[in-house]
Amino acid sequence: MGLHLDEIARAVAPGADVVLLLDQAGWHTTKKLAVPTNITLLPLSARSPELDPIDTIWQFMRDNWLGNRIFTSCSDILDHCCYAWNTLVERPWRIMSIGLRDRAHWF
Repeated sequence: MGLHLDEIARAVAPGADVVLLLDQAGWHTTKKLAVPTNITLLPLSARSPELDPIDTIWQFMRDNWLGNRIFTSCSDILDHCCYAWNTLVERPWRIMSIGLRDRAHWF
């Protein structure tokens, strides 16, 4: 996580700051984590996956392409996941609509 934060910090324009939304996974909240000065961590409420944008994306992928299937091998899983991800990436308007759910704007 520290390396990830360092990479983000380097990509930020000089003089700018970043607010990084994240869940409360242990590696996101540990006191041992060195957070660069141009990054502010904003943890989401605990047990609120509907507020985490990536959780809503994963749920959409499970509902539409990955759920209720029997996979025959690890390669089959990988092929299905790549198909689902690439299909979604080709539809940026769908990604935006998933992120614009009403409940994501409660706060």
